[in-house]
Amino acid sequence: MAKFKALEGKHFILALLFAGWSLGNLDRFVMNYAVISIAKDLHLNAAATGFLLSSFFAGYALMQIPGGWLADRFGSRKVLLTAIIMWSIFTVLTGVAWSLTSILIIRFFFGIGEGGYMPAGSKLIAQTFPYSERGRAMSIVLSSGAFLGILSPIIATTLMATIGWRAMFYIIGIIGVVLAAIFWYYIKDPQPEEENLREETTTNQSTSLVQLLKYPYIWCLFIASFSVNAINWGLLSWLPTYLVSVRGLELLQLGWIAAIPGLAAIIGTFGSGYLLDKLPKGKEYLYGIISAGCVGILLYLMFIANSVTEFMIYQTIIMIFGAFIIIFLPTNVLKTVPSQIVGTAMGFVSFGGQLAGFVTPIAIGFLVEAAKGSFDAAFWLLIGFAIICALSFILLLIKGPK
Repeated sequence: MAKFKALEGKHFILALLFAGWSLGNLDRFVMNYAVISIAKDLHLNAAATGFLLSSFFAGYALMQIPGGWLADRFGSRKVLLTAIIMWSIFTVLTGVAWSLTSILIIRFFFGIGEGGYMPAGSKLIAQTFPYSERGRAMSIVLSSGAFLGILSPIIATTLMATIGWRAMFYIIGIIGVVLAAIFWYYIKDPQPEEENLREETTTNQSTSLVQLLKYPYIWCLFIASFSVNAINWGLLSWLPTYLVSVRGLELLQLGWIAAIPGLAAIIGTFGSGYLLDKLPKGKEYLYGIISAGCVGILLYLMFIANSVTEFMIYQTIIMIFGAFIIIFLPTNVLKTVPSQIVGTAMGFVSFGGQLAGFVTPIAIGFLVEAAKGSFDAAFWLLIGFAIICALSFILLLIKGPK
């Protein structure tokens, strides 16, 4: 009976982490659609729009390593609560923005607030789940991004067409305050399970992040995280604008069509978590090379696609291969780094990804502005990142976590 209750508690914690990250993803994803109306209301050009899309990631990236360290130092619960409360406040404030400067500042602090959630949530998973289940647990939490990839376009475009983008952010922020109260009541800082402790006695307990930074392993993960997230956020942030301005879609059409790749992302996310828990140690790097190579090829096919249907088919397949890489990175950290510093290590790897989220939308904005509305150079930039990601996995295959 006690074992049953432990399992029940473990899965309830996972459900709350999933709910929290779902709301976090919603807060971020709707901006990619709201920016179409915001740019009109605030009279923003492509370069200014790029800064707006990147302002969140500036704060989010800066908070990755401190967020992980704070979770290691003070426990996951405090960091998770602070993250949800802070991002909810700044989500509401997004709805009152009156100028480019005001919305840049608001979205920056929104990113600061949300930045600690994933490192703290990853630490909570490492403390709660045994080694053999961490890949699936992480894939479930990260699958929220895939589900919101389906729901966000529909929610955002529908709400914007009915109540407007400002009221939409008010509603999402209020939901966050309610979720924070649920976290406060139910989430505690657990002690690692005995099985986890037994597994980690074989690792170097004195390892710190400073020591990890001396090894190619952690830098390869950092580069892979930067590259795949540059592709991910480059597509997510600019694809709505591209499909409307270049491919001629209407806003409501965009909401439903953009939901299709999200279905593939769900399949890829859950399948990746299961596969990563079953693969022999080291084989996951080979799958990473293949996945990154396929993403690069499919990006090129998107670039030369003759129709929206063909374009969306290639994007849908990209979501499957991209999901493997996105799930692999945190799972590899959870299975390789001791739980005592997993929050800090996760924060460093995630910092690479969020740094890409900051840099890429700005870079694409300038490229589009310089090319007078053409997205050709932007696609070549993303293809280049796919090549870099594949190279980082080749190094991991050769070197391993040494």
